[in-house]
Amino acid sequence: MSAFRSHGRGHLDGPVVVFGTGLLGASIGLGLRGRGVSVFLSDPSPTNQAVAVDIGAGKPLGELDGPPQLVVVGAPPDVTADVVERALTDYPDSAVVDIASVKQAIQDDLRGRGVDMSRYVGTHPMAGREKSGPVAARGELFTSMPWVLCPSEETSAEALQAARSLAGDLGAIVSQFTAEEHDQAVALVSHLPQVMSSLLASRLQGTPLHALSLAGNGLRDTTRIAASDPTLWVQILGNNAAKMVEILHGVREDLNRLIGTLEEPTAPGARLDLAQLISEGNAGQARIPGKHGGPPQAYSWLTVLVDDRPGQIARLLTEIGEIGVNVEDLRLDHSSGQNVGMVELSVMPNKHDLLVEALTDRGWRVLQ
Repeated sequence: MSAFRSHGRGHLDGPVVVFGTGLLGASIGLGLRGRGVSVFLSDPSPTNQAVAVDIGAGKPLGELDGPPQLVVVGAPPDVTADVVERALTDYPDSAVVDIASVKQAIQDDLRGRGVDMSRYVGTHPMAGREKSGPVAARGELFTSMPWVLCPSEETSAEALQAARSLAGDLGAIVSQFTAEEHDQAVALVSHLPQVMSSLLASRLQGTPLHALSLAGNGLRDTTRIAASDPTLWVQILGNNAAKMVEILHGVREDLNRLIGTLEEPTAPGARLDLAQLISEGNAGQARIPGKHGGPPQAYSWLTVLVDDRPGQIARLLTEIGEIGVNVEDLRLDHSSGQNVGMVELSVMPNKHDLLVEALTDRGWRVLQ
């Protein structure tokens, strides 16, 4: 296994082979190439591969001369095990990782095939965009994003180091889970939000447009990911079905509880039960890590009205910088029927009044 033995610096030397030149695979290629690592690409779609080569994510696999240090498999979940097995066979001196969003089913499948599990590491970069394909790839896609490593009991230290170096070289925040722990976690924090968003958005079918015209950021925020690729999610949910069913049973219990309460909203204790349901949501939301992955913090929000014309948001942010206040978060919305934008800003509570006063003095219209 000398081809992927650690060289002490914790970085990949290459070459690296990437199977699958979609958004993630091409972004990995771009990121590694930016570090001077040689990357070679292969994709079942000649067009995808050609685009990835054209944007500089790597060279065609046919130009590879010698064994790669690492093979990255970016195939869809339903064929990931096939591609990993082939890579382990074709490159007997190389570490092989996959980047699929489910881990246990793939690991179990590979173990059942009797492949050399010592050279394989299941991984999952928790990054993406609303766009897909190599044309949407970005070399900085993984910067400061979680990247989970799920080694098996058979995984060698050298293979694990190669996987860790890959994530680290791309600027990701590396963590290590078992495959089961990973699938349980993503079922809750990734797969359930997708299902709930899709279920909510499905209720909008056939809704009169005049009713949808009342939609605000609440509906947009909760249905944004409902635009995801159905084919990919069929594979993800199918491969993590057991974990999803367990969580959905709990959701069903909560829904039944809510339905029962709303069927008799004036019954004794009904209002208290409704308040408890909302409070339980408050408590759960407050546990989500805050900025930069740190503890959640309570920020103060204000809304600034801006004219819907070029340069206004840039001018607003520039002036906030001149005032000396850091913006912790920012959201954009539009006033219905008017050429006015609404910039929602969150700042540290001790800076809220200062910013409101300073922006008002500079002529901005501030809502609190």
